[in-house]
Amino acid sequence: MVKSTKHQPPRTREHPNTKLQAYASRAAFFWGLKCLWCLVLGVWCFNAAAQPSGDSVIRYPAGKSEIVITTTARLAGAIHSLTWDGREFINSADHGRQLQSACSFDNSPTANAETFNPTEAGSRRDHIGTNSTSCLLKLSAKENHLQTRTQMAFWLAPGEKSEGQLARNTNTLSDYVLTKDVSIGYKQWPQALDYRVTFTVPTNATHTSAQFEALTGYMPPEFDAFWQFNPKTQKLEPLSDGPGEIKNPVVLATEDGKHAMGIFSPPQSQPNTTGPSYGRWRFKEHEVMKWNCVFRVHDANEIRTGDYSYRMLVAVGTRLQVELMLTEWMSR
Repeated sequence: MVKSTKHQPPRTREHPNTKLQAYASRAAFFWGLKCLWCLVLGVWCFNAAAQPSGDSVIRYPAGKSEIVITTTARLAGAIHSLTWDGREFINSADHGRQLQSACSFDNSPTANAETFNPTEAGSRRDHIGTNSTSCLLKLSAKENHLQTRTQMAFWLAPGEKSEGQLARNTNTLSDYVLTKDVSIGYKQWPQALDYRVTFTVPTNATHTSAQFEALTGYMPPEFDAFWQFNPKTQKLEPLSDGPGEIKNPVVLATEDGKHAMGIFSPPQSQPNTTGPSYGRWRFKEHEVMKWNCVFRVHDANEIRTGDYSYRMLVAVGTRLQVELMLTEWMSR
């Protein structure tokens, strides 16, 4: 098992924090300010009207139903909802859940991941509010295809702490950009998502390590059966609560097996990179389940700036359908 750098008990972004209720009204103020002065790759966002709305829907027939994916302005274009066969697959309570991506840098025992953590959907201060500190730069949604480009907010604002550790960032809005390209349907599998992300590390950044949470899914509590796909037997096997990361793809399903979601990343060799590894967490108290797909980059001298791209396949359907998809994908 790969030991996760995520903190236990669950990090703040993994569950609601009642202490943050006081931030709800302040979040709109910070959101307005960042839209006035948003500079990324030479593009200024002078006001909210200059940004895409963030509200979109894509859909595609998928077996006996259709997959419907929704994004919202509240989350700067991050995926707020995915439904299939009358079931909601995503928990979107605050700005740290959703189906989204995030990254962190130079993590250590004295500097945890949240203390320098660009996050697609927004910041901890955004909490359950109606706006995001992240800045949506581009959104295109047509039929079964979604593309977004987002300047990510830091999860913590300057001066805030995570598990007693002070934020290392000095701004609320980062210069780190996430570009995603999502299609419903992959080859002969209409119930699969072809999910591609690119993290752009700014040229003035200096880091020796990076952790790319290429994709994470926060799911409703009824997805409480954890499975891993064994490539040797080509079967799903029960998986403990962990928590943490493993090498095999992870599947979260309802107890009856009628609804499931699995994550797999095809081989994609990159220098100084480990992964993918797949994590799972069960937060009973907060009624949310989580899976993720993580890549790590390390260079003792300095990791390069620029683009880091990753591709994932997300299987949606019954547990048996998800098993069949993973069997084919991993046998290639």
